[in-house]
Amino acid sequence: MEREERGMTLVYTGDGKGKTTAAFGVALRSIGRGLHVKVLQFIKSPRRGYGEQAALMKLGAEVEMLGVGFTWTKTPEEHRVALEHAWKVAQETIMSGKYDLIILDELNNALAIERFNIEDVLPLDEVIEVIKSRPKHVHLVITGRGAKQEIKDVADLVSVIEAEKHYYDEGVSAIYGIEY
Repeated sequence: MEREERGMTLVYTGDGKGKTTAAFGVALRSIGRGLHVKVLQFIKSPRRGYGEQAALMKLGAEVEMLGVGFTWTKTPEEHRVALEHAWKVAQETIMSGKYDLIILDELNNALAIERFNIEDVLPLDEVIEVIKSRPKHVHLVITGRGAKQEIKDVADLVSVIEAEKHYYDEGVSAIYGIEY
């Protein structure tokens, strides 16, 4: 079977649960095929442990949590500093050509922040330019709610995950082994 030599951009967005899970499914498939995988998480903080991080690292993927948590848990300046750093790491990682698959987890969430200005630390036009000019073989997976139309326009695949029913609506909180 012939391998596609052009890197694809896959976007998983929408209000339903499963965007990161879908991206990590792609990571598992890639690892199984011997591809080099890196996950960059824009919102999740390294101060917390997540099951998917532990599993992917056991399988040989690199995972970096670059955020400081939910936007309402820290000051806007703490988030701005973290997002600026995350974007620099993402640019360097993508343009290095070292990885075959890079997951930009929750990048859409970061780009959709409206509570405070992020355009100067995470410029949408730069994100689009990096997507377009990345090394030819690099696949990107971008997750998170509220994907910007410009991101969707440069993507090769856009899946919108919708919620039909969720136990959160019944007051059930995050479940160990399911959400974290």
